[in-house]
Amino acid sequence: MSLPGGWELVLVVLVIMVLFGAKRLPEASRSLGRSLRIFKAETKGLRDDSDATIPPDTTVTAHQEPLPPTDPPQPRA
Repeated sequence: MSLPGGWELVLVVLVIMVLFGAKRLPEASRSLGRSLRIFKAETKGLRDDSDATIPPDTTVTAHQEPLPPTDPPQPRA
């Protein structure tokens, strides 16, 4: 399936203008832009939150000695 060419795009734009009217198209595009901006900010916030909750790398490399296990706390008598 090929992409629409120049005349097809002009026809689609004309049909959209007839259906929605010239007054409502700028409002619709503005609200779409706001929605995309909010969505982008939210996804960036989620990405930043997930980066903050990941602990630093705690893997043992070849030159490190593993930490000894800690004993569980003893109950008080």
